Amino acid sequence: MAIAPLRKKYLGEILLENKFITKEQLKEVLGEQQATREKLGTILLKRGLVSNDNLLIALADSYRIPLMRLHDLKVDESLLKVLSEKTARKYLVMPVSKSENTLKVAMADPSNMAAIDDIESETKLKASVVLAAENEIRESIERCYSGGGLVDINDISGNAVTEIRETEEISGDDVEAADAAPVIKYVNSLLFEAVIKGASDIHIEPGETGVSLRMRLDGRLKESVPPPRKFYSAIVSRIKIIASLDIAERRLPQDGKCKLKLNDRKIDVRVSTLPTLYGEKVVLRVLDRTNVSLNLDGLGYSKADSDKFKEVLVKPYGMILVTGPTGSGKTTTLYTGLSFINTPDKNIVTVEDPVEIELKGINQVQVRPAIGLTFAHVLRSVLRQDPDIIMVGEIRDKETAEIAIQAALTGHLVLSTLHTNDAVSSLSRLGYMGIEPILIADAVDLVIAQRLMRRICPKCKKETDIPENLSAKLDLKKGDAVKFYRGSGCENCYGTGYKGRTAITEVLLLSTNIKKMIIKGESDIAIRDAAEKEGMKSLRQSAIEKLKEGITSVEEVLSVTSAVF
Repeated sequence: MAIAPLRKKYLGEILLENKFITKEQLKEVLGEQQATREKLGTILLKRGLVSNDNLLIALADSYRIPLMRLHDLKVDESLLKVLSEKTARKYLVMPVSKSENTLKVAMADPSNMAAIDDIESETKLKASVVLAAENEIRESIERCYSGGGLVDINDISGNAVTEIRETEEISGDDVEAADAAPVIKYVNSLLFEAVIKGASDIHIEPGETGVSLRMRLDGRLKESVPPPRKFYSAIVSRIKIIASLDIAERRLPQDGKCKLKLNDRKIDVRVSTLPTLYGEKVVLRVLDRTNVSLNLDGLGYSKADSDKFKEVLVKPYGMILVTGPTGSGKTTTLYTGLSFINTPDKNIVTVEDPVEIELKGINQVQVRPAIGLTFAHVLRSVLRQDPDIIMVGEIRDKETAEIAIQAALTGHLVLSTLHTNDAVSSLSRLGYMGIEPILIADAVDLVIAQRLMRRICPKCKKETDIPENLSAKLDLKKGDAVKFYRGSGCENCYGTGYKGRTAITEVLLLSTNIKKMIIKGESDIAIRDAAEKEGMKSLRQSAIEKLKEGITSVEEVLSVTSAVF
């Protein structure tokens, strides 16, 4: 029979001694405890009278056992066989280490003698208990018992979504409900569906009486059948658990991530929560590495634009900028460029926020502004690492721009992104940041403006006619022998008429003439006119080429390029 850890003092006494609460506060909380029968710690946290860390310190003192933090806990796989996952989840306990006939376990409730008895009976070992935070134990169980941090979404019921819509309401609080089988199956099936459909994002949004569920397919949000409102909190808690987020924190935005496995495919998922009027909105960004092709010929560039890109990529120094709005594929283009020039004789370093794809043979650094690890700070350190090629995830301020420009002028090839509508305005954007025109002209060799345009689904692609007014907008002549197509919608494209995306580009190669115009302070309009005379095609012209090739539709051309003309 296990012996309960002896209490040295009552929890309230320890909190008072440490001045975590006042006597008046303790009196009020004890009165509430008598009425509600809730745990003292639960009431204190709910009222915001103590922090979770201070409560843990006091509890460890009260139980006379050590306090252990499990954020970076690494457990020997043999321990996971000693204590079953079923028992770990049932009693919220995590095996920590084993020595001779003793198993060290972390518990959130060391006073649970029934749990300790069952653990000793199952393992045939004496239990040595340490205290740990409840959310840290849950995170450790997910991380360790799920196979090295990968959530396996292969073994799910095909009707998991239906099951959660029809099952009885889950009892207990959100944390307990998050570990219930229907919720686990539902979240797994939701991720499975997103991967199979090729969705880039999942949006789960609470309303006053219901929930909205949308998936982003080929850049556009499409509604899906949502779960009932009564399951929403449990689903959010489950997502937070697998993303290593704080389940108890609902007032502040949080960001986390996790890895999934589907057969031999590894999928990265980034999770973002945002407190809204009716609860937390959750967005899951799904990155299926197997669907990312880092081949220059696969970007969708025309041969002329691709040749210009390759021409500058092989230069020993200079700067390449890729510009466009969020979601226009800028980072993928830079990754593709790096893959094209990545050889063992080159030292390539990237500075990103966040690192989206891990590239073999390339040193990738994640910026962390919260601890002062900004783009500018990392760039200074990178320049002391003897780099040949540097990729800066985004130029956001003057300091980062200055360091990147200097790097390009001192023998390094620098690749980066900006947020502008077209290629030419990137030059004036650097000027607005305070960079001298002569430095811009000397450093920058190539600017690419990019958008992603949806491809017509090949399964339901049908020839169509277009109205004359649209032909005029696209400057298409009536006598042109061009066939136009549209997708009617089918199972293959989930009724959208589109499947996959391709890039349209505006590639500005800075000739000697254009560099002289920059130094003279010529306007964007003058520089654009000069660039078009030298052969630069606009985003609209690039889109029309895709239209004439039968790759996309008239509606898509007008939709994607309307903001730049």
